Amino acid sequence: MPNFYLNSQAQANGDHEVHKENCTFLPLIKNRILLGDFNFCSDAITVAKQKYQISKLTGCYFCAKGCHSR
Repeated sequence: MPNFYLNSQAQANGDHEVHKENCTFLPLIKNRILLGDFNFCSDAITVAKQKYQISKLTGCYFCAKGCHSR
């Protein structure tokens, strides 16, 4: 199971992205929050919503496309 990370810095539209550990677009270390290891990006997003009270979350288009909301 891959580790997933939350980008603590919101994008211009207010979304926070969730990335897999091997993503080319993984945020800088100072902007990463480890969510844990999951089989599915949707599980990582659920944990991020509950733990960090962030409502605008999306999966990275490149590494978590199944959860990308565009």
